[in-house]
Amino acid sequence: MTCRFGLIAIDLDGTLFDPSGAVSDQNAAALLRARDAGVRITICTGRGLVECQHALDRVGQSEPVVVAGGSMIACPIRKRTLHRFSINQDVVRHATGRVLAHGHPALVLKDPLEAGYDYLVIQGPDRIPIDPVTAWWFDSMDVRVRYAASLDEDEHPEHTVRVGACGLSGTLARMKSDLIESFGDAALIHHFPAVVAPHHARTTDDGQTLHVLEVFDKDANKWSAVRTLAREWDIPDQRIAAIGDEINDLPMIRGAGLGIAMGNAVAAVKDAARRHTSPNTQSGVAHAIDHILSGQWT
Repeated sequence: MTCRFGLIAIDLDGTLFDPSGAVSDQNAAALLRARDAGVRITICTGRGLVECQHALDRVGQSEPVVVAGGSMIACPIRKRTLHRFSINQDVVRHATGRVLAHGHPALVLKDPLEAGYDYLVIQGPDRIPIDPVTAWWFDSMDVRVRYAASLDEDEHPEHTVRVGACGLSGTLARMKSDLIESFGDAALIHHFPAVVAPHHARTTDDGQTLHVLEVFDKDANKWSAVRTLAREWDIPDQRIAAIGDEINDLPMIRGAGLGIAMGNAVAAVKDAARRHTSPNTQSGVAHAIDHILSGQWT
């Protein structure tokens, strides 16, 4: 039987990854079965290319991947950026100012293949320190970082794809409201838990959790990037399946011909999905792929 889907887009954290950040043998084998059946696979992640390269190697990913929340499409083999949704500099400057005003350094993500590094951390004149999650992330992922007091020190403004922050959920919720009021629909803003850090890094002594806030170009999301790839491969929307769990997966879950929510997905993703699979603790990606290849899910 020929699979009716030509492309499966798969999120990483909370989806292909189990809670420890590993790809199960069942999930890895399912991706291989899909490729053998003639289905293209693309990984769609909020991580930058360097931050997910180990996972791409684990699943033998050679085709382009969607990274940095949909703001870039990259080749995992040649380590080249194939497409970039750069963010407007007025948005960058205002978002950075608002993040600093809330007492957090601004994490300005670059196209590292052009800028030569991953993050420009704007700390303000008071040199606001980075939080435990960000410090852990930079160290564990060997992320290349530059620190600066001001955006005036940015030598590569044209290569910025995202402005972010990490902090307590309540603070970031207020920050998000502030930015939405400022930008309206002129920018895309996400806010969700920092799920990938170890427990001691992403929680405070009094039990509060740390969250991530991200500001993108208004057209930069995972679905925009997936559609860009699909057009190059002559695959229509109805022949695309997408699997995810978090709020930044919502555009591709809604847009794909078959949107699939993980069992551990947030409510908005579950509501938007046509199908639900097992949670990431039970290799939900493999479960979904097997249902697609068998023709049970169309």
